Parts: sequence; C-alpha cells; structure tokens
Amino acid sequence: MKVAKFGGTSLANAEQIKKVCGIIQADRSRRLIVVSAPGKRYKDDTKVTDLLIAYAERFLEAGEAEAEKQAIYERYQEIVEELGLSEEVWKQVQSELEGVLVNKQGLSTERFIDAVKAAGEDTCAKVVAHYLSSLGEEAAYIQPKEAGMLVTDEASNAHVLPVAYEKLAALRERKGISVFPGFFGYSTAGDLVTFSRGGSDITGSILAAAVKADVYENFTDVDSVYVVNPNLIPEPKEVKEITYREMRELSYSGFGVFHEEALIPAYQADIPVCIKNTNNPSAPGTLIMAERPYATNRVSGIASDSGFCSIYVSKYLMNKEIGFGRKLLQILEEEGLSYEHTPSGIDNISVILRERDMTAEMEQRIVARIQTELEAEDIAIQHGLALVMIVGEGMRRSVGTTARATTALAVAKINLEMINQGSSEVSMMFGVKAEEADRAVIALYHEFFGEEESETQAIQAGSSMMA
Repeated sequence: MKVAKFGGTSLANAEQIKKVCGIIQADRSRRLIVVSAPGKRYKDDTKVTDLLIAYAERFLEAGEAEAEKQAIYERYQEIVEELGLSEEVWKQVQSELEGVLVNKQGLSTERFIDAVKAAGEDTCAKVVAHYLSSLGEEAAYIQPKEAGMLVTDEASNAHVLPVAYEKLAALRERKGISVFPGFFGYSTAGDLVTFSRGGSDITGSILAAAVKADVYENFTDVDSVYVVNPNLIPEPKEVKEITYREMRELSYSGFGVFHEEALIPAYQADIPVCIKNTNNPSAPGTLIMAERPYATNRVSGIASDSGFCSIYVSKYLMNKEIGFGRKLLQILEEEGLSYEHTPSGIDNISVILRERDMTAEMEQRIVARIQTELEAEDIAIQHGLALVMIVGEGMRRSVGTTARATTALAVAKINLEMINQGSSEVSMMFGVKAEEADRAVIALYHEFFGEEESETQAIQAGSSMMA
C-alpha cells in the first residue's frame, strides 16, 4: 500500500487534477491520497490558501468580505466545471464552503482562521473524490474528524497525538481510493486545528506511519531533490538517495522541498519517502530512507536560510563558572525566546536566534539582564545573519571537508561570522552576512560538485569523440 500526497501545484487547476487522477489510476497500490489546497496556476497567481487568509482577515475586520469570497468561489467553480462535474456537485461544494466562511458564531478569532484556512484542502479533497468517482473509481472523501486525526489544541501549530495512529490505522482496511485532506485535524474536544504552514506534508507522513505504508510518495513539481537551490545554479546535480537525517538538516536550513517537521512520523515508522514529479511521474525521483549506501561524494546537499541574529557574550574564565550557560539560556527562556545554536569558546559564547522573535525593546532588556545577572564583560548583538549548511553522511568518513569549505569561502571573499559542526558530524554550518548567503552557496557547490561535473563532461566529450 502506498500513501500519495499531492501538493498545491499538482492541484492548481482541472488539467493538473486530471494528471493526478491518472497517476492514482496507474498504480492500484495508491489507495490513500492526501491533497493540498490548489496552488498557483501561473507565476503571479494567488494560492487558494492565501485567498482564504485574505478572506478571513477582511471578514474579521469589516464583518463581510464578498469580493474575497467570490474569488474563492470562482477558483473552485472553474475547477469543477472544467472537470466536467455536474451542477449538483458545484452546488454542494459551494454550500459547504459557504457554511465554513460565514460561520463565525461561537468561534474565537484563532479557531475561525483555522477553519477558513482548512477549507482549501477540505474542498479540494471532496472535488478530487467526486472526479475519481466520475471516472468509475470506487473513491471516497475521508473526513479527518471521523477518521481519528486527533491533534493538540494549538491554533495553526497542531501536533499529532499518539492515539491518532491507532484510529487512523483502520484506513488500511478501506476498499477503493480514500481521499484525505491535508493540513488539519481535530482536538480531543472536537475543534478543528491546523498544522503549521505546509502541513499537508505532515498529514501524509502521519497517515503513512499509521497504515504502515510500503512507501510514502510526495508528488511535487520537480523530478527530484537537487543538491542546491536550482535558482542559484542552473541544472544542479540531482539527489537520487538521501537519508532522513540529511533531509531533516537540509529542510531546517531552507530546503523548500519539505516542511521541516514532515518527515518525523515516517522516519519513526521507518517508511521510505519518494519525492516524485506530477508532471513527469515516470522519473524515479528522490528516495529518502533511514540508511543508504556509502556515497563517494561526502556532501549530499547545500542550503541556506536568512533571518537570524546572534547574541555574543564574553567573560574571562567563563568556562570555570558553573551554570553560566544555563543562566544565559534561562534569561532567554524567561523572555519567551527559543534559540537555534550555541557555539562557544572558553571565554565566550554566542546564541543564534530567529531575528523575527527579537524586538528592539526585548533586545535592550536582554542585554541589560545579561550585564546585571551574569556580569558579562562584553555583549554584542549582530543582526542580518544567514546560516549556510553543508550536509552529508559521507562527511563522517572524510578528512578535510572543513578545510575545503572554508577555503572555497575565502576564495569567494566571504567572511565567516561563525562555524559550527553538529556532534553527529552530518552537517556543518557557517554564519555569514545575509547579503552574502547566495554567493556562499554557489562557492560551496562548485567546490564539492564542480569537479564531479567536470569529470562527467570529460567522459561525455570522450565518448562523443570515439563515436
């Protein structure tokens, strides 16, 4: 049995939905389907989820949002009509949408926004199920509450509850094709709660673990994962196989393929994940697994993410002061801040945080507290940082990776603000100024993959000459 999740670009319009249903029909083991809300039809288009958010914000502000609501209706009506579904189906879809969009009574602002956002995936799942049925398939829409998708009661940031896996396991026994909306579940009190943005990937991973799927297929709009952002490097090297740990590190660092929490349920259940292209389903894609054969190339991927700041604290003999690090982190905890990394020396420590969480007022307060409570000699806060990460299981077996990386960055005249290697030795992180992040990624790509490309081109050239 396969669980197949289709993203927003795969469901953006009727033509794409027809492709999706063709893929489902081509493999009878694809019995549990997870769908996102329709995405962009073209570059400057608006995703349905963004239309729904705009509607909710306008409705809460003005008490009505007719123009925004009409834009949502038009998207779904276009899809329903171009799929050749009946007028009765459209009336049913519109009625159910209307019930969500105007039903603010008794709901807090957070619950109303969650309900409206979830309508994108929920409506799409119903439309896909109707279309599969029109093709003669035994297909059914699955309501997450009835199926047992139980989650924590955290608006826009739900996490699955352990008991949900037991309830969702029954989906394996259903006949035909089950179409399940991604992105949301229900609290034990029965309230709808969404996962964080991009949460349809999480839904697919949860269901794959619950039904003990043979594989979890995640369909998107690329043939495979690339070792680097293709917007920076034309036609970069594809990744055929990668481990959960490598992908998790890369997702954290800005890899846009997966929501960074999405792999956890599949990883814990040891279920392989295959990333495939809806527009080219015959391509093998990228397989994510627990372990993979030793790779000759020590680096599997390079990624970067901006929006960080650092708090640098220096105090002579800091390493002799018991509890210094705990006290520093406790100050951040009491201010409601989580930290990302803490590289340190014997007399200094840096704490890396997300810049969006640090207000000017909070910054002044934290500096004052560190000076007063820890008697620090030097405190400096640096804004506008990016973290560039190279990831690869092969790095643990290789000598000289750090030297190659730092030399490549030095040649590119990129100053390093920080270096940090994880204890697992699977990743290495470099802090640079945000405006230099793209150049850093390009320099690292050419260092670790440029030689390989040159060798491949030489072999191809030699073959051409022989021919």
